[in-house]
Amino acid sequence: MKDVLISRLIVERYFEKLRNSLELDVAIVGAGPSGLTAAYELAKKGFRVAVFEERNVPGGGIWGGGMMFNEIVLEKELEDFLKELEINYTLREDHIVVDSVHFASGLLYRATKAGALLFNNVSVEDVAVQNDRVCGVVVNWGPTVRLGLHVDPITIKASFTVDGTGHPANVVSLLAKRGLVEMKTEFPMDADEAEKFVVENTGEIFPGLLVSGMAVCAVYGGPRMGPIFGGMVLSGQKVAKLISERLG
Repeated sequence: MKDVLISRLIVERYFEKLRNSLELDVAIVGAGPSGLTAAYELAKKGFRVAVFEERNVPGGGIWGGGMMFNEIVLEKELEDFLKELEINYTLREDHIVVDSVHFASGLLYRATKAGALLFNNVSVEDVAVQNDRVCGVVVNWGPTVRLGLHVDPITIKASFTVDGTGHPANVVSLLAKRGLVEMKTEFPMDADEAEKFVVENTGEIFPGLLVSGMAVCAVYGGPRMGPIFGGMVLSGQKVAKLISERLG
């Protein structure tokens, strides 16, 4: 039956990807703008990178733009980055305006084309820690976690882990509830301050664990942002640079 052939091809290819991702250079949690940017920058340098996204559709908050007006705004300094990714844009009032669906699609395509593997519908429910250092993530099916089913997870080893989960900062919060790190309360909307805050505070919060994008605001108490995504992209570039320097 052709149906069985199709099923076999899906199963074989998926588990080939999963097997090849059990030991990584970098595990990125969250397929939002900072996570996808970091995945692209690291994968194009040849590092073994996988992104774990608990939702069915990766892309984070990009798709909806501002209040479902599917356009987003970026700083003009990211014009070369968009050209590199071959993403269309327009310049308005010294800012870049991009169709959010086009931007999300472009980031996803370029990151995976560069070699990053992306696992959607997969939740990171814990981290692995050895010798006081995060050394990987503990994953389970997203629906399994949401339904609260008692199904044991599996562990992915990684030299570095990135929390790019946005406002919840899900990975850092796992350490915070154990008293290993401290988290502050995210401040109200302020795009001017938030853009700078996100980039400046992107980095390692616990040995082996780095934080990027809006998760930075949740961890360090910065202002939240709306449909301006430049700081998130710049944060993804910065975290990729920090990790690549460490990995050599």
